[in-house]
Amino acid sequence: MSSRDGGEFTERELERYSRHIVLGEIGPAGQRRLKQSRVLILGVGGLGSPAAMYLTASGVGRVGLIDGDRIDLSNLQRQVIHPDAARGRLKAEVACEQAQALNPDVEVVAHPEQLTRDNALEVLAGYDLIIDGSDNFQTRYLVNDAAYLLGRPVVHGSIFRFEGQVSDFVPGQGCYRCLYPEPPPPGLVPACRQAGVLAALPGVIGTIQAVEAIKLITGAGKPLVGRLLLHDALAMTFREVRLRHNAACVLCGDHPTIRALIDYEEFVGEPLTAAARL
Repeated sequence: MSSRDGGEFTERELERYSRHIVLGEIGPAGQRRLKQSRVLILGVGGLGSPAAMYLTASGVGRVGLIDGDRIDLSNLQRQVIHPDAARGRLKAEVACEQAQALNPDVEVVAHPEQLTRDNALEVLAGYDLIIDGSDNFQTRYLVNDAAYLLGRPVVHGSIFRFEGQVSDFVPGQGCYRCLYPEPPPPGLVPACRQAGVLAALPGVIGTIQAVEAIKLITGAGKPLVGRLLLHDALAMTFREVRLRHNAACVLCGDHPTIRALIDYEEFVGEPLTAAARL
């Protein structure tokens, strides 16, 4: 029986996941929850690369990878799941192959498409938890709203130059709109190709996102719900900011006005173009 069946462990699985199973905070029950879980990773670039590899290695039953972009040379400085020989190919398909080779006992599914208002609810409905590794505000608000409407938790991560942040948004306990009710003015935040990004930084933040996903699935530890973790790689510091559920939030507040997906390009004030992506 393979891990795709969601039942008891094979001898192969017991050996593969033995370092998890021996942890009292995870144990056989937690590993079984991982085996039965379905996680969608939105974007297999800098953040999605380590998240995909670690969640696949950890035995998540189904790992979905959604990304409509193709690999170019400038990606390879930080998007470590993609080999040089794969330039020009679709990121979702290459990442799927790499992750599947790491752990053939799990199901890795490629979604070689951009997440849009038209497909978001359908795609996200097939998963229990979403890791948001997107790099633009249109997609961040879209995945936040779709996940909330479906009752799915989101592990949010973002990076800029030498800094990164991570938080967990669980329905009923706050959302991305509670943190950022409005997007920044168009053009205020430069794209990655203008601002730059430290190569190893997405490895730190994406790995933390994988840790948070494992904690939310297994119930181990204290997840970053109601907390925003901020990392400064130059100073090598981590600090925490408390987040509160915003009762006035237009999505998850006491009197919500958003009950369906909206036009996110209009909301953010600029179109989603390839130049805006990480």
